[in-house]
Amino acid sequence: MFAAAAMGLLVAMVLAVVRALLGPTIYDRIMAVNMFGTKTVLLIAVVGFVAGRPDFLDLALLYALMNFIGVIAVLKYVRYRDLGQSELDS
Repeated sequence: MFAAAAMGLLVAMVLAVVRALLGPTIYDRIMAVNMFGTKTVLLIAVVGFVAGRPDFLDLALLYALMNFIGVIAVLKYVRYRDLGQSELDS
């Protein structure tokens, strides 16, 4: 059952990579990279459960936080072309 979940996640990750490469806009590509990161978190959690390693869940949560902060930083850079500028400055 968990092998089927892992295979489904891998298929979804491949589809996310395809969307990231072929996305018509930058926002489609960013969303695909975010989806890839989310599927990676799920895959780490499934592998940790199958291997009997509950500490993998901690790694998955850390990766989820890094993915979230990275996507926010990329979106801010795409919008302002500068990571130091806030909305009040413009």
